[in-house]
Amino acid sequence: MKNISVCVIGAGTAGLAALKNSLEHQLNVVCYEQSKQIGGTWVYEDLSPNIEDECEIHSSMYQGLRTNLPKEVMGYLDFPYPESMADSFVSSHDVLSFLYLYAEHFDLQKHIKFQHEVIRVLPRTNGRWEVHVKNRLIGKCFVEMFDRIFVCNGHYTKPQYPRIEGMEIYQGCSIHSHLYREPYKFEGEDVLIIGAGPSGMDLTNQISKTAKRVFLSHHLKEAPRTDFMPRVTQKPDVQRFTESGAIFKDGSQETFSFVIFCTGYQYSFPFLSTDCGIFVANNHVQPLYKHTININFPTMAIIGLPFMVLPTQCFDLQVRFVLKFFSNEQKLPTQEEMMDALHEDMQERKERGLTERDAHKMGEKQWFVLFQFVYYQELSKIAGHNVKPVIAKIMKDCSKKYIFELETYRQYQFKVLDDENFLKIHVK
Repeated sequence: MKNISVCVIGAGTAGLAALKNSLEHQLNVVCYEQSKQIGGTWVYEDLSPNIEDECEIHSSMYQGLRTNLPKEVMGYLDFPYPESMADSFVSSHDVLSFLYLYAEHFDLQKHIKFQHEVIRVLPRTNGRWEVHVKNRLIGKCFVEMFDRIFVCNGHYTKPQYPRIEGMEIYQGCSIHSHLYREPYKFEGEDVLIIGAGPSGMDLTNQISKTAKRVFLSHHLKEAPRTDFMPRVTQKPDVQRFTESGAIFKDGSQETFSFVIFCTGYQYSFPFLSTDCGIFVANNHVQPLYKHTININFPTMAIIGLPFMVLPTQCFDLQVRFVLKFFSNEQKLPTQEEMMDALHEDMQERKERGLTERDAHKMGEKQWFVLFQFVYYQELSKIAGHNVKPVIAKIMKDCSKKYIFELETYRQYQFKVLDDENFLKIHVK
């Protein structure tokens, strides 16, 4: 096994799991990270006035951010958050500190080449991977060959915008939540926020404390609670923009000076050549076996695509699943069998009313807990590890609270008692 070489692209939450577990399989592994430090999207990044492309910003962290999941469900499978972190809903700085603890505990940093950007990955006829890397410190490129590839580049860099009539004629300012940093910029202004996911709700709460008025546009069937935010008015989807505002689908019209799109992100792999056999259609990354292994070239895996999941534990489990095949401990299904599994998964999603854009979604209403844990169980049959039942129970308790109990849900602290039971305490 020691002769198997592995390239890990990115040193965020997923990349660190890929690096640590590859080392434990005694594989020859190196991780390339384009920035100066580990942490990926959890590294707070101030906005430079010289930025011309929002994709040059690699972090979506903003001031005052606290996690919408408790830390008790955010640790790795074999490395939980330390008990010294008292709060359950922690800051982005606390998450970054945890990732440093993980890297230090498993002595990972010596295997990471910082300020090294992977600019191209190509498959070669001998079954190996040609990886072109730019050393950003000296501005020079070099080429390395690897047997296996873990793609862990994160998916919170390329903003997703909706297509709404009149966007081009609107004269006010508009940004994606990717570029939001603090609420004081909007003091005394009228602001439209589009989207009521975790970011949309959190930004609405923050900005409502400084703005004159906030309009929250969404299409949730059940309206979120905003009565504790007196300056907030809920609106349906935007029908079309005007020069000074928008007309909504209920026929109402409002004017505002800012629009913030809290509308998610697109999957993007600009460094993968078309020869790698991976393409993205309608935000569906394909063809992948179990949302991770490249069916065309199964010595490549993409980690971290599923959403509405327990991110860290999901990524860790995906890595462990993949490594059983990468290390030759398990034999992969045939290409035909993997394609059949992909088509079966998509058919099941279609029958549940999901669209292709939902190809990597692991939760929807009553399916929220059930479906993601079915996925974990599928991975665990090969990986040999599973998410503990207590984690599922805490996750179920927290489901959708960022929408319906935004004012109070972070006032609780969780304590894991054993693999099955937890304690929940009101602390504020």
